[in-house]
Amino acid sequence: MNNILFLNEAHAILPDQLEQLGYICHFDYQSSKTEIEAKLPEFVGVVLRSRMTIDTAFIDAATNLKFIAREGVGVEHIDVAYAESKGIKVLTSPEGSKDTVAEHTMGLLLTLLNNLNRADREVRAGKWLREANRATELKGKTVGIIGYGNMGRAFAERLQGFGVRVIAYDKYKTNYGDAHAEAVDLETLFVESDIISLHIFYIPENRHFVNAAFLQSFRKPIYVLNTARGLVLNTADLVTQLQSGKVLGAALDVLEYEEQSFATMQQELPAPFQYLTQADNVVLSPHIAGWSFESKKGHGRVLADKIAGLNLL
Repeated sequence: MNNILFLNEAHAILPDQLEQLGYICHFDYQSSKTEIEAKLPEFVGVVLRSRMTIDTAFIDAATNLKFIAREGVGVEHIDVAYAESKGIKVLTSPEGSKDTVAEHTMGLLLTLLNNLNRADREVRAGKWLREANRATELKGKTVGIIGYGNMGRAFAERLQGFGVRVIAYDKYKTNYGDAHAEAVDLETLFVESDIISLHIFYIPENRHFVNAAFLQSFRKPIYVLNTARGLVLNTADLVTQLQSGKVLGAALDVLEYEEQSFATMQQELPAPFQYLTQADNVVLSPHIAGWSFESKKGHGRVLADKIAGLNLL
């Protein structure tokens, strides 16, 4: 059996390379979860982004499944432990988007420190306010990276040349310091950081990892960047710390409210999100840090290599 089912459209490089290996690729972007589950025994692999939840029912229906390939990073919608208990490999492709995430994070940071969003709006409205938009230089600051995997390391690389000190804290790693960042404990991060950038993955134990107590632990007022997952940051607590001045500004590509329909969220704005949309010292983007033309192809290339490495044929 060599059938692979695509539930989301991937870059053509992925099915092309899989077919060169001898797999037969099938594409179903419309059927319901129930309809998909009914035909799962025909497939050894499933490729998707986040179209549907891969739960126990889905996995139990996939009696011949050998792998689930997630085009991207997060696996919140996949019961990884149950899949692995059934001998099913769960593959992800963070390597495919690490560069664009790093560049986007860099862009958010520079936009925040230089008031670029606000200044752009003001000039378009006929306001020429120079003193009100005086910038804060990045040079001389200490940037604390929380989570030093593919994304955190790529961001550290981009910071080279800006005259900053880069430190990193990762509770899941040891001996991870390198030429781009010094590994430190959490207390050192609290004492020395001027800017923190979140690059940790989401699992239940990381829900609201950054909360009021965490933010209040920093010795200096800080800037906060989040291009990881919305649920690792308590938005209400962030707003409280923005209002107190403990957080000088925030740049967020992800929100903990993303599971809601965005249209619905705009009609019934959670109070913390409403504050963020009105705050001059907040920069927002719609979870696009990992979305570039290059990363789309990168995810496909990475998954093709990982699937090939399973040696199923």
